[in-house]
Amino acid sequence: MEWLNKIIRIFKLPDLRNKILFVLGVFVIYRVMANIPMPGIRAEELEKFFESLKVFGMLDLFVGGTLSNLSIVMLGLGPYITATIIMQLLTMIFPALNRLYKEEGEAGRQKFNQYGRILAVPLAFLQGYGMLALLQQQGAIGQLSTEVLISSLVTVAGGCIFLMWLGELISEKGIGNGISLLIFAGIIAIFPVNIREMFVAWDPADIPSYLLFFAMALAIIAGVVMVNQGRRNIPVSYAKRVRGMKMYGGVSTYLPLNVNPAGVIPIIFAFAIMMFPGMVAGFLTGVEGAVGNVAQAVSQFLEKEVVYSAILFVLVVVFTFFYTAVTFDPKAISGNLQKMGGFVPGIRPGESTANFLHYILNRILVFGALFLATIAVLPSIVGWVTGVGVFGFFVGGTSVLIIVNVVLETLRQINSQLQMREYETL
Repeated sequence: MEWLNKIIRIFKLPDLRNKILFVLGVFVIYRVMANIPMPGIRAEELEKFFESLKVFGMLDLFVGGTLSNLSIVMLGLGPYITATIIMQLLTMIFPALNRLYKEEGEAGRQKFNQYGRILAVPLAFLQGYGMLALLQQQGAIGQLSTEVLISSLVTVAGGCIFLMWLGELISEKGIGNGISLLIFAGIIAIFPVNIREMFVAWDPADIPSYLLFFAMALAIIAGVVMVNQGRRNIPVSYAKRVRGMKMYGGVSTYLPLNVNPAGVIPIIFAFAIMMFPGMVAGFLTGVEGAVGNVAQAVSQFLEKEVVYSAILFVLVVVFTFFYTAVTFDPKAISGNLQKMGGFVPGIRPGESTANFLHYILNRILVFGALFLATIAVLPSIVGWVTGVGVFGFFVGGTSVLIIVNVVLETLRQINSQLQMREYETL
């Protein structure tokens, strides 16, 4: 009953209790906004649209159902996530941006994040316009006049910016990473809907399939936790230094390299790339002539489960290596170790250490990339093996990876807060 005692301790501490209640309050506001629909929706056509295009169905699951009912926060935090990815990729092109992000400390990172927030505003307008135009063309919503279109775009973009602000408030006044917690709340909100669908379509003959599904789900969750916590510890020693009458250094520690250093970003990036041809094909399907025929052929090609899963698998592997190369710099780590008098036993400081870190990273990254790619295509595999549909996406795929990351990080921060209080009492 240690977990119960920990919960009691959390709610006995006023400041920690207030932080958790603040986060829960923001969740309530988010879900209320997620259920306020835009005007002029044709519910039946909208449902058919999401059933026919699997890519948008998956996107809707990722943003917590805000897209399928065209709520005022229909884009979720998608524009902000896209802006963050673009900013991190731009660090490879612009040296000044790279220095701002990596070398100017906390102030530089805050400025870098502010640039990402500014970039998210035009992206929200662009993504909102593209989505509304596509839904109009498919007949999911009625034709919008210029005035209604502008007001809808302002509403959609404002909803995205409001969610960004809520995320910042959670990071500042709550506990944990606000943006990650809002994404987590959106995914969790789908869970009751999936449970209801499972009971509505309940058939006693499907009991073996559901038992197999839940067994696979538990194995998947255990695997995600294990790989997410997996690290390759590289031994690091520090040389002894004498200053005056005191001796410093002479200790040994470890440099941890995560098996999955890229997190869930490669999967998000791969989904974004996979959505692009589907959206373009959707725009051009109604065009007469060769262009319309090609668009229809592309759309039908991507709707094939095997083809879609194979392309997604390859993209996730490629983006895992690419994103890790952007965010992890062995030369910078080697330089920092050398400045602090640290070295890897048996490896020369400097260039040799950087090459060694690069070699080790590439070896463990193969496993991490294959793991991420497998997680990305697991919804198709679980659904094919067990016959369980949408619910399989929640337990079998990217959602679990995000949930595990957010839960572990939040629990880590809560534990650190509790330990800090214990030290204060001493």
